Amino acid sequence: MRAPAERRLAAVLLAPALAVLASVTLYPLAQALVLSLERRVPVFGIDEFVGLRHYAFLLRDPAFANALRVTAVFTVASVALEVVLGVAAALALATMRRWRAVGVGLVLLPWCVPGVVTARIFEWLYEPTGWLGIPGRALPALIVADVWRTTPFLALFAYARLISIPPAIGEAAAVDGAGRLATLRAITLPLLAPVLLTAALFRTLDALRAFDLMYVLTGGGPAATTETLTLYAYRHLFQTLQLGLGAAAAVLVLVIVALVAWAHVHALDATEART
Repeated sequence: MRAPAERRLAAVLLAPALAVLASVTLYPLAQALVLSLERRVPVFGIDEFVGLRHYAFLLRDPAFANALRVTAVFTVASVALEVVLGVAAALALATMRRWRAVGVGLVLLPWCVPGVVTARIFEWLYEPTGWLGIPGRALPALIVADVWRTTPFLALFAYARLISIPPAIGEAAAVDGAGRLATLRAITLPLLAPVLLTAALFRTLDALRAFDLMYVLTGGGPAATTETLTLYAYRHLFQTLQLGLGAAAAVLVLVIVALVAWAHVHALDATEART
């Protein structure tokens, strides 16, 4: 009898927080879903129900396909580079004997800089080269800025896991004749895998929703080569004022993010099952 009573008490205690959470998430989501089924253009006084017409348009729109491609390239490239550089930084920090605290502080410094400030810094750095105005270089320039800002996030996750690995494991591998590279490949990286997948999940979701760097540095240009899904939705919502179409784009972004999160969670479960 004690367990059901404890569950009821937990439900009562959690109810206020869940109610607040529902009010700030479920209600706006429901409103966005309803809006995505309407053709609403306040400037012209248009407000009519169109069903799934906006979604059908988005699936045929070359601009939406381009935004999806740009988002995918930005996300994959950014997260992959951040994982590699984050692990390298964590390994360097873990091997430091002196000034480790200073090293951790320096690694985390870019993470402390607000996104808009980061964008302005790189705008100043790129100004002499004009990369942000060249279609083939604008997206790589954004990826570099994002990697600089968010690699510390991956490095912190990897470093926290590295210092929790018992030294005896590495010592036993050394006794068995394993070199540093073999130890890294066979022991360190497998032990890091669950943590890296978790950190990569957060970073992937963040990259899929990235907005500030693109908005400040390029505004989606030149020639839409840096227009991500979030910028596409923003353009229709706040620039062309096609609220229904913008809401439909935002809903599709939510669906894509949810599917990616689901795939990451299943990959994490599979990794934990193997370890």
